[in-house]
Amino acid sequence: MGEKSEDRDMNGAEEGSGKSQPPKPVGFWDPSMKTVRKGVIKRWLLTTVVLMAFILSALSIYWGALFHADKNIASLVIYVVDFDGIAPYNTGNPPIVGPTIVQTAMKQLQNPSHLGWGSLPASDFNNDPMQVRQAVYDFKAWAAIIINPNATSMLYSAIQNGNASYDPLGACQLIYMDSRDDTNWYDFIGPLVNMFMTQASAQVQETWAKTALQRAAANPTILQNLQTVPQAISPAIGFSQFNLRPLYPYTNLIILSFFSFSFYLPIHMKYIKPQGHPPLHFYQLIIWRWLATVTAYFFLSLAYSFVSLAFQINFAGYPSPLPQTEASQIELSNPSAYGHGTFPVYWALNFVGMCALGLANENMAMFIGNPWTGLWLIFWVISNVSTAFYDIDIEPHFYYYGYAFPLHSVVEGSRQILFDLHSRIGLDFGILFAWAAVNTTVFPFACYFMRWKSNHDKSEYWA
Repeated sequence: MGEKSEDRDMNGAEEGSGKSQPPKPVGFWDPSMKTVRKGVIKRWLLTTVVLMAFILSALSIYWGALFHADKNIASLVIYVVDFDGIAPYNTGNPPIVGPTIVQTAMKQLQNPSHLGWGSLPASDFNNDPMQVRQAVYDFKAWAAIIINPNATSMLYSAIQNGNASYDPLGACQLIYMDSRDDTNWYDFIGPLVNMFMTQASAQVQETWAKTALQRAAANPTILQNLQTVPQAISPAIGFSQFNLRPLYPYTNLIILSFFSFSFYLPIHMKYIKPQGHPPLHFYQLIIWRWLATVTAYFFLSLAYSFVSLAFQINFAGYPSPLPQTEASQIELSNPSAYGHGTFPVYWALNFVGMCALGLANENMAMFIGNPWTGLWLIFWVISNVSTAFYDIDIEPHFYYYGYAFPLHSVVEGSRQILFDLHSRIGLDFGILFAWAAVNTTVFPFACYFMRWKSNHDKSEYWA
């Protein structure tokens, strides 16, 4: 009787009743826990090692994007084009402003960290400063310093004739477009360009002051004129700034949402769970799920686009000519690329971009399953953001993969549509359609793999 009672207690069953009782809890080091304890510790160690490896690899992609930015900014080309003294402004006086600024720019190349300064002759642009603006618009350079044809002749005229209306800002121009990449401009290019303009102005002022004072010593009229036009000595020259495509408003480029398949998966699964109805053919479930997913992207991308519209992004404007007003007089409106067709094109880009990004998430979620889908999403966000919101030109060559990644095309295409930048919209759409097509091809295989995995192993994540 004692043995039977003990057996009854160990099995958790009451004698005379047909109901089984749950087993009693035991301690962590109980011998009966040896097998499960060993398996849990093994899986814990394996999961920790995988997560550590993921942190070291995936997160390093983000931190490494600008690791050598100071060395790579030499790839950011800045034109210096000297028009000083070309006809009809070659009055016989030797040009001072142009050669001095070009010499100052070439000295920048001796610095350990420098922009890609490049001096080009005016003849490369048919002696037309407007063609330099066109080159900046066409992404051939990030910015350009233009020394105007009459830069030195205006200085000579000012001191010889006492021209009180002389404006130093008429000597040189800075041409740029911050909407091409505002982060790149304000964090890297702008500060160095402003430093250069300060140095160039000081160098011209020093060189020109010697020439002007020598002439004043020989001609009392010039000495008297210097009192009328002191700005011809200090600061002597300045830089008019022309932002061809200003970034306004500053809140328009919002990161595209990475869509999670988990919202819709429980809905789709109702078709194959026989709860009061027969299950749907699996191949028809695949078709339904793809159509439902892409249709959802269609409407979700519309909602995303409406956010930009609601915050008064200009979708009804027209492309503006390259000659822009000075930066201080910029109209608070972006020149959209396609007039009244801008919003549909913007919506189309967001839709195709969401398909490219979202279908990849759908496929990977089915291939790797939970809990590893979260790691995939982190990797997918980091690898895309690192090459979409940071300029690839200043990143290590490893990040050139970003030219083929979807979010880079979404961001580049959005900037072109909203600010009428140099167009690569065909390439951007092509990359996004390619991603969507490849992931659509993989989609059925991912669905069958998920079903196979569910049938063979519903709880294990490691084979």
